[in-house]
Amino acid sequence: MTAPINLSAFVRSGSTRRTAVGLILGAPLMAGCAGFQSNLPNFGGIFSSEPTPGSAGPPQQPTAVGSGQVRVGLILPLSGAGNAGVAAQSMKNAAEMALAEFQAPNIQLLVKDDAGTPQGAQAGAQQAVDEGAEIILGPLFAAAVPAVANVARTRGIPVIAFSTDSSVAGRGVYLLSFLPESDVNRIVDYASSTGKRSFAAMLPENAYGNVVEAAFKQAVSRRGGRIVAFERYSGDRANASRALAPALPSADALFLADDGEQLVVTAESIAATGANLKRLQLIGTGLWDSPAVFNYAQLQGGLYAAPDAAGYRAFANRYRAKFGRDPVRTATLAYDAVALVAALAKTQGGQRFAPETLTNPSGFAGIDGLFRFKADGTNDRGLAVLRVAQGGGQVVAGSPKSFGA
Repeated sequence: MTAPINLSAFVRSGSTRRTAVGLILGAPLMAGCAGFQSNLPNFGGIFSSEPTPGSAGPPQQPTAVGSGQVRVGLILPLSGAGNAGVAAQSMKNAAEMALAEFQAPNIQLLVKDDAGTPQGAQAGAQQAVDEGAEIILGPLFAAAVPAVANVARTRGIPVIAFSTDSSVAGRGVYLLSFLPESDVNRIVDYASSTGKRSFAAMLPENAYGNVVEAAFKQAVSRRGGRIVAFERYSGDRANASRALAPALPSADALFLADDGEQLVVTAESIAATGANLKRLQLIGTGLWDSPAVFNYAQLQGGLYAAPDAAGYRAFANRYRAKFGRDPVRTATLAYDAVALVAALAKTQGGQRFAPETLTNPSGFAGIDGLFRFKADGTNDRGLAVLRVAQGGGQVVAGSPKSFGA
């Protein structure tokens, strides 16, 4: 298997960066993409309410960035309400930064504002393809992805969207986002590699819980493990904790997936039953990357999967130097998307955006580390495993350098 294409190899020497990223956050995420209201990676396009569909959005003014021959549509909710517009502007800044830092890019970005609605996304996509776009980056919200896909498929144009809802991926529609499934697979694989075979789990009764439940059960089965107890909760955790507790002595790992303060409440509820959490290996997802978790004694030593922090720090420093403010966490997705299409345009000729090129099994290495698109439109990410400790997560297993290694 060949090595992944390292996107940083195409960046100007004055913008040297490392190719892994972590969860040190800038501005808070917008409510329309974050499943939980916290300064966390965008794990949540399907996990909270999105903007209410309305008009088709503002009249599109021609906005092109760059002068290359390969035209690329970029659809973002620039006039979206609240934090959606703030996040979209940050992602647009990151896209322009990638273009500026790339060595002789032969692309032109056709920037379209979807106003955070499916109607606006469809109109923006139609205009982009009419203007010659060969590929579309975006949109951000799950509800808008099918509208863009319908336009793009009629022209045989691929879409790289930023939603975290795996259900909107599909033929020619790829997701360059942080999917919960990647976190679950990585942490279960790591726990299994350290001898954990019997798993218990307690998950929230919401859309995020639904996704991680399915991934967790599949991952445990794939590794030959068994689930000795499984509970869901909504609001008060007391009943679920009492139901879970009798089976915990026969488990050697407990999977919890909630964010920050909510995770602490869950752990406190389980501990209140008399369960000895220190005897179990606690495991979880990237939502654990929160000061509330790091400062809670019962969760010390717990393990979770997340990107490494080095690449994001370097990116955020350059972003602040250029724009005078912190980027939103999803800004790296826009940067990597533009770097990817620029690299493929530079190296792959007429096959630059063909399905076999985009789904290269060796993948690509960007700011957010190693990633690859699967034929079904979802992605795999090379994640690190971190241990909860006072002051932050400590890497116990680094991000892989290649898939299948």
